[in-house]
Amino acid sequence: MSLRGFPTFLWDLLPGRGSKPDPVLVKAPAAPRSKPNVTARQVRYDELVLEMKKIHRLRVNKWRSSTSGCAWEVLYRDGTVSRLIESPYPRGPMSCAVFMHEVGHHAIGLRRYRPRCLEEYHAWKWGLEEMEQRGFSVTDRVLARRDDALRYAVAKALRRGLRRLPVELVQWAPPGVLGPDAVPSGG
Repeated sequence: MSLRGFPTFLWDLLPGRGSKPDPVLVKAPAAPRSKPNVTARQVRYDELVLEMKKIHRLRVNKWRSSTSGCAWEVLYRDGTVSRLIESPYPRGPMSCAVFMHEVGHHAIGLRRYRPRCLEEYHAWKWGLEEMEQRGFSVTDRVLARRDDALRYAVAKALRRGLRRLPVELVQWAPPGVLGPDAVPSGG
């Protein structure tokens, strides 16, 4: 209520409003949550994430819930570069492979390989080799995912007019595209 006893706002006319302040509710502090049982495998994935971020000076823009990823960098006016990725957080072989593939883009160097499908190949190669060297499981499902991704990248490049397919990517070319007398570039 206003100082002179007249309502200033319509809600001042409601019973219990304006004459005395509403009581302040104080929440009791939440009980500390116990940490879930973290497996030794998850600890290794956590350590891998920290190591890759440190070695390659990466920042994770977003942890994705899907098994897709993206890698890019931002060049600032002062010359500094931010290396960014989005990927699923490693919790198993598939999410770890996608994470390592995105790290691989920065490890090999963005735009180092042309065409873009060749960069995809080298990022997958780097990521899976690093997983194997560090003792992480590269399953048949992971290899099938890599094959699907490379088939998609090659088909996309061909749709966009790629004329010479690098020899590393021939095995992922759609059937009949190269023809019986086609000679892939490279080797």
